[in-house]
Amino acid sequence: MARISVEVERTVGGAPERVLGLLADYAGTRAQLWPEMITDYRVVEGGEGAGTRIAYRLHATKKRIREVEALVSAPSAGVLLEADQRSSLRTQWSVRAAGAGGSTVTALTTWDGGGGVGGFFEKTFAPIGIRKLSNAVLDGLEARLR
Repeated sequence: MARISVEVERTVGGAPERVLGLLADYAGTRAQLWPEMITDYRVVEGGEGAGTRIAYRLHATKKRIREVEALVSAPSAGVLLEADQRSSLRTQWSVRAAGAGGSTVTALTTWDGGGGVGGFFEKTFAPIGIRKLSNAVLDGLEARLR
């Protein structure tokens, strides 16, 4: 098994506190930011920031669907960590100040990939889907900040 890591970073207009607040709003804003590859999204517990539990179906391909049940934590200032309780899948959202009242948002998704031929294809193609997902969330976030 190889560790797979996908990072997407973007600078958006909005103060870090506002940006992090929108990302941490799992019951409201985040429910609206997921792209079509996320279905059956629901808040299981909480709804804002650390302690929230979310569940959804991640459609990696038409045939490959992953059931995700993530617990959200805030391991440090400006960071939200969504840790799937069923697998090694982790997405860390980091927000830091950027010039002129903006913020740099980084989405880092990691997981333990499979081995063999399947693992090769996963390592080659899964990052494309994860980048698409992270960029769609950031596109929606930018639209909310305008």
